[in-house]
Amino acid sequence: MKTRISEKGQVTVPKACRDRLGLKPGTVVECEAVGGNLIMRKVSPVDKFHKWRGRGKLPGGASVDDYLSKVRG
Repeated sequence: MKTRISEKGQVTVPKACRDRLGLKPGTVVECEAVGGNLIMRKVSPVDKFHKWRGRGKLPGGASVDDYLSKVRG
């Protein structure tokens, strides 16, 4: 697939490529020039649990402080 570089040096990644690679707004990519070619790689987050942080639900909808008080006695 072909794309053009804008006057600001920006490149639009074609939708088919974004869908295939799971590229979403905010995805970090790494660019490298190798032998006259531009290589772009999706960077994996260092923390594999980052996307799950803060998504858990406590029993009964309690706050963290209330839950810890109940569990610790």
